[in-house]
Amino acid sequence: MKPAIFSFFSGAGFLDLGFEDAGFEVVRVNEIYKPFMESYKHARLKLNKKEPSFGFDLSSVDSFLDTKKLAELKRQIERIRSEQRQVGFIGGPPCPDFSVAGKNRGKTGDNGRLSKSYIDLICKAKPDFFLFENVKGLWRTRKHREFYDSLKLQLNRAGYETFDRLTNAIEYGAPQDRDRIILVGFLNPGKGFSVDEEDWVKQMKFPNRSAFDFRWPESDGSSKSKTFRNTPTELTVGFWFEKNHVKTHPNQKHCFVPRAALTKFKTVREGDVSKKSYKRLHRRRYSPTAAYGNNEVHIHPTLARRITVAEALSIQSLPEAFELPGDMTLTAMFKAVGNGVPYVAAKGLAKMIKKSLNQM
Repeated sequence: MKPAIFSFFSGAGFLDLGFEDAGFEVVRVNEIYKPFMESYKHARLKLNKKEPSFGFDLSSVDSFLDTKKLAELKRQIERIRSEQRQVGFIGGPPCPDFSVAGKNRGKTGDNGRLSKSYIDLICKAKPDFFLFENVKGLWRTRKHREFYDSLKLQLNRAGYETFDRLTNAIEYGAPQDRDRIILVGFLNPGKGFSVDEEDWVKQMKFPNRSAFDFRWPESDGSSKSKTFRNTPTELTVGFWFEKNHVKTHPNQKHCFVPRAALTKFKTVREGDVSKKSYKRLHRRRYSPTAAYGNNEVHIHPTLARRITVAEALSIQSLPEAFELPGDMTLTAMFKAVGNGVPYVAAKGLAKMIKKSLNQM
C-alpha cells in the first residue's frame, strides 16, 4: 500500500509530484495562495493525476492548529492508518525571513513563524514521518540556527528521531546550484530506524557536491560555447532546454519583456552570473538558484531577453508535460517556479524516505 502524504505549503506541487512518482499518494493539499493552488490543479490535470482523496485546502497552516480542524485532520490520519498505510507530512515553509537575500527577520517574521506552526502541527497530529525543507540560512546563520535547533528539540520531545543534511539540487541531477536544508523525522525511534550518510547519497547522481569539481566553462564573451571533456551534459541548461522541448512548450511565450533593459541584456556575456541581477545563463553550464523575485533577472544564454516560464520549469527539472495555466500572471508564474523544490531532488528524497519506511 502506498504511504499517504498530507502536503503543506504546496505551491505548484513540485515536491508533491516527486513523492507521487516515487510511490506515495498525496491525499490532502494545503496552500493559502489561490493562484498557486489553481496552478497545482492545472498541472495535475495535464499530468493525469487523480485528485487528493481529502481534497484541496485553501487556508493558512495555522488554521490546522484550531481544535476543530485539528480533530478533522487526526480523523483522516486514523482513517489512512486503518488501511495499514503510513502517513507523512511534507512541506517547505516560506523562507524569505531566513534568507540572506530576503528580509532576514527570522522566527519573528510573518513567514518565519510559519516554520514553527508547521512543527507544532507535526507534534500535535503525529504523522509517522515528515519532511521539512528550507533555505540554508536557517541552518548556517547563527541567530537562525538556534531557532532551528529548538525546532528539532521540540520534535525529539514529541517522539521523533530526526535526521538532516544540507543538500544541493545539483547532487540529484538538477541543472541548478541550489542549497537547501532538509530535515526528515520518524515517529517512535525505538523501532530502530536510522539514516546515515550512505542513505542520503544513494539517491544522488553527484553526491557530496562532486558536480562542482568538473571544469565548467566560464564567461568568455565569445559567440561559441566551449565544452570541456567529461563535463556532464545532463547538468547543463542547454541539455534541459532540449530535453523539455522548451521552444514548443505551452509556457514558452510567457516571459517578461522590459524594453528598457534590452541594451543591458546585450552587454552581459554568456555565463556571467557574478551580479545579483542580470545573470546570463550558459548553455554548457548549470544555472544559479532559480530565484526570479527581488529584481533578480536571469537572461537567456544567447538571446537578448529574460528566460521564459518554460525554460525556468526545465531548470527546476520538471517533466516536459508539466505546465502552468496560461491565465496566471507572470509574477505568480515565476514566483511559483522559484519557490518549488526541483523535481528530481524531490523524487530522490522521496525514494530515500520510502526505502527507510520499508525497513521499519
